[in-house]
Amino acid sequence: MYRFYVGPGQIRDGQVSITGSDVNHIKNVLRLQQGDWLTACDKAGMDYIGRIQALSPGEVILSIEKVQATGTELDTQITLFQGLPKKEKMEFIIQKAVELGVYRIVPVMMKRCVVRLQEEKKLQRKQERWQAIAEAAAKQCDRGIVPQVCAPVTMEEAFDMAASLEYNMIPYELQEGIQDSRRIVAEACGSKSLGIFIGPEGGFELEEVEAARALGAHPLTLGKRILRTETAGMALLSILMFQMQR
Repeated sequence: MYRFYVGPGQIRDGQVSITGSDVNHIKNVLRLQQGDWLTACDKAGMDYIGRIQALSPGEVILSIEKVQATGTELDTQITLFQGLPKKEKMEFIIQKAVELGVYRIVPVMMKRCVVRLQEEKKLQRKQERWQAIAEAAAKQCDRGIVPQVCAPVTMEEAFDMAASLEYNMIPYELQEGIQDSRRIVAEACGSKSLGIFIGPEGGFELEEVEAARALGAHPLTLGKRILRTETAGMALLSILMFQMQR
């Protein structure tokens, strides 16, 4: 069933009002008509399932038949602190991280990042595109929320954000001890909020790992092979999603 996101103000009196660009998509792309079924999600984990009651040039009215929890969210809110990669890799990371259940994505300027922060207007457009990719991925995999993609931050700002989380972990290619890593994953799965730090193409500087350790982050290994930046986060998120899923 096709899925669209709405705000709380669009749900009232047993109906959902769908507006904006979604109207054109429903009418002219999907070619849905009166009586067809849709799901509207309030971005807070609740689904409103119903039939199209009316279509106009600027609005689609959905008559609510059933309300239910989306049921696709993890109990742990995972924040991915991703070292900014080159080219379109960030778009791939955002898409796949959303599919794997991440709650928030924070691009981070780390010491070995090749990419540099752009002027404010270009950066704003890039962030808007990233957020649109997150929403499209959330729709595709029936997420109950649309994960937030933040504006890029410095490593120090990322550490400040991570300090408010219950548990933090940092995969590091020089870390050893796969049994310790299994223990860390098990501990992380019991937390309510979790931060994951992933380095850029060149990896972490040792001082960044030590600073994360001082914050309380747990270094761990993901195995004997060195993974690319776009692979490491997805590998760890996959492990966590599998372990956390009920």
